[in-house]
Amino acid sequence: MKSKNRFFSFLLPLALLLITCLGGCVRYDVGINFSEQHHGEIVQHIQLGQQLTTLSQTETDKWLASIESRAKALQGKTQRLSAQEMIVKIPFANGKELAEKFNLFFNPNPPKNTVKPKADQLDLLQLKAEMAIAQSNWLFLDRNHLNLTVDLRALGVLSDQGNIIVSPGSLIDLEFALNTPFLTRSITTDGVLLPQSSTRSQLVWKLKPGQINTLEAVFFVPSYLALGTVAIIALCLGGFYLKYKRWPGVFPAMPTS
Repeated sequence: MKSKNRFFSFLLPLALLLITCLGGCVRYDVGINFSEQHHGEIVQHIQLGQQLTTLSQTETDKWLASIESRAKALQGKTQRLSAQEMIVKIPFANGKELAEKFNLFFNPNPPKNTVKPKADQLDLLQLKAEMAIAQSNWLFLDRNHLNLTVDLRALGVLSDQGNIIVSPGSLIDLEFALNTPFLTRSITTDGVLLPQSSTRSQLVWKLKPGQINTLEAVFFVPSYLALGTVAIIALCLGGFYLKYKRWPGVFPAMPTS
């Protein structure tokens, strides 16, 4: 019994030391920049603490390499700012492609005929994210209803052998930002995470480790096709009026005898 008590008296301070020293080991910021109707980017900024890379350098290198590979498969680009910091940019052309690429990046298809992933296939950060976007046209605007679910119940730091050695929620600082041209608002219903900050063009959520985070937002993007069509019609009408001094379908009154 005494040896068991000694073991726990040693283990508890060690666990507290790990949590203190490794606090904020990973900062993972994900942003959706939906700047235009047919153009946008998924931007990820990843920063790994020096403590984490010292603890498991092999696994962090593999994880960053897997991110580069997944981004390249989705026509994205990566930029290594340092051994511990990376920026990932993945372009998309519309809301449907945004959801498809987002889901493929965060939920890559496992190898076929694989029952259990090998140690080198395990992710440094055990998270799952699924996005859905419903779109509708409001004449000059496209309305987008975004729904995002991020499962952070299985975060962990892996050893070189692939075993989870530390998994407190304080190890990760994860934010999700939505940037749009204008008219952006969050959905405030039961079970939906409220944004940490909000403006007419940006919403920022701070995700909570150790639980499922549900985010909902509605935003509008200008429909340039509709605006362009109206501009062409207006230009044609203006040219017709300048030439004939009347509007189409309006004929001058016939002179009376």
